[in-house]
Amino acid sequence: MPAEPLRVLDLPHHVLPDPDELVRAAMEWHFGPATGSEFWLRRASSLGFDPRADVKSWADLRLFPNVTDELRDLPVEWLIPKGLQGQIDVVGVIESGGTTGSPKRIPLLRDFAERMAYAEAALLADAGVSRTAGWLCAFPSGPHGALDQMKRAAWAYGDGIPVFAVDLDPRWVKKQAGDVNAYVEHVIDQIADVLHTQHVETLRITPPLLARLVRRDDVVDLIASKIRHIFWGGAHMDADSRAFYRTELFPDAVIRGRYGTTMALGAGGCERAGLGHDDPCVFDPTMAPYVTVSVAGADHGQRGQMVVNHVSRSFMLPNNSERDTAIRVEPASPGQVGDSFADVQPLPEFGGARVVEGVY
Repeated sequence: MPAEPLRVLDLPHHVLPDPDELVRAAMEWHFGPATGSEFWLRRASSLGFDPRADVKSWADLRLFPNVTDELRDLPVEWLIPKGLQGQIDVVGVIESGGTTGSPKRIPLLRDFAERMAYAEAALLADAGVSRTAGWLCAFPSGPHGALDQMKRAAWAYGDGIPVFAVDLDPRWVKKQAGDVNAYVEHVIDQIADVLHTQHVETLRITPPLLARLVRRDDVVDLIASKIRHIFWGGAHMDADSRAFYRTELFPDAVIRGRYGTTMALGAGGCERAGLGHDDPCVFDPTMAPYVTVSVAGADHGQRGQMVVNHVSRSFMLPNNSERDTAIRVEPASPGQVGDSFADVQPLPEFGGARVVEGVY
């Protein structure tokens, strides 16, 4: 493939590529001897097909095996394309939570981190989020990457938006055999202190932590008086809780969900705008065609296991089976790449291990 078609991998963030052109260019890039990563160049001979000859469309990504378990003990530099030599800018090494074994590690390069940040900024603009008021984020940081990506989104969206961070460690909680209430109260105390002392209008939080937080009347009053937008993610939220928050506790706030997966570098879906309080929480893709979700083996209205593809210049991980199931939903618009989905639920077991959903 000549150099010109490879430009589809490096389009400006506001220009979306044709999905099939993107896939063809990615096959040339990630499996080209001079440009591909060590992992995919070594793995190519055992795939049973030639990616450069046989993968011509987004639908052909299903030819790939699920290789995510192979990333647990892989040197992370093996996942960086050789074609980026001289322009590699790794902003983080993202790790999974270790729910089903030792963590998987993947590199997050600046070009894709910024692409995600600008995509999130567009969603924030649609939601009417202030470009100056502070954010309070109670999400995992460190190796998990969620908190750092929120800071990049604030940079892309606002004019000096202060991001107040309360860290969560999902691995610590999963290892506790006894009571974790003291630690959760410690986290909630930090949230309350920021709410008491700072000008914040946006809260980003996990559903289990929000459920614990609203047991405290003082914190509920603070959120009701100050917070205009609540974005939740990192775990599932049941329909009754979502309706209760919207109608009873925080009727003056916009409450919307996000779905992200570590193995796609945090990208995934955003709750569809305009849903009623009793409607299912439907997620539409936010980073298609770079990151897409499929609900495997399901017709619209049916439940199936979620499968995620990531195809970009800096990283490729196709046909990754997630530890979640969802109901496949009619797309938001004709020609959408990947599925919309609702009612995300964790599998009870995944990879032979019991799934313990966080956080917390």
